[in-house]
Amino acid sequence: MEAYKSEFIRFMVDSDVLKFGDFTLKSGRKSPFFMNAGAYVTGAQLKKLGEYYAKAIHDNFGDDFDVLFGPAYKGIPLSVVTAVAYSELYGKEVRYSSNRKEVKDHGDVGIFLGSKICPGDRVVMIEDVTTSGKSMEETVPIVRSAGDVTIVGLIVSLNRNEVGLSGKMGALQEITETYGFPAAAIVSMEDVTEELYNKEIDGRVLIDDEIKGRIEKYYEQYGVPKKA
Repeated sequence: MEAYKSEFIRFMVDSDVLKFGDFTLKSGRKSPFFMNAGAYVTGAQLKKLGEYYAKAIHDNFGDDFDVLFGPAYKGIPLSVVTAVAYSELYGKEVRYSSNRKEVKDHGDVGIFLGSKICPGDRVVMIEDVTTSGKSMEETVPIVRSAGDVTIVGLIVSLNRNEVGLSGKMGALQEITETYGFPAAAIVSMEDVTEELYNKEIDGRVLIDDEIKGRIEKYYEQYGVPKKA
């Protein structure tokens, strides 16, 4: 595992973003782990978060893109801090863009917040996490409504390694199959389990045998089907 991925997992834990216990997700699934990107609230946390996203985008998609699009609401700060980090780490200026929940009909009109997406733009979409991939049903049409744009890819912070809406393949793979662009994550839950299993952090073992067993049981129901 690359060093920045290992660091990012510890960063999620230190920031109280990644938790283990009993959680009911928006999808209705009962999960033994939960990630809340809204817990990144300080300047130092947001600066580091942007750097991790920038490194993952650079590794997965390269530098040939113009716009970082983060869907409202959580995607707005993600796109901003990552655009700043990209400039600092790689010397490349990219624009940030997001969508309004309601189209504005006066002043700075339209659905886009920040930079408008223009025909010819190459866009990287950025989100916190995807469980089933359902959010793409709303977000992709907004980006493509700008005209002849290319979606270079989607980057999320955590791949939960769960099946998508079809129940036949992983959510990120299903996004690629459905919309025609690659989807990647800074880390996966496999990475998280490998990094944290039976390791003490600040006097606590976050993934012990009991939690690991619950994670494995969860994936028996919702995990990506294993190839024969």
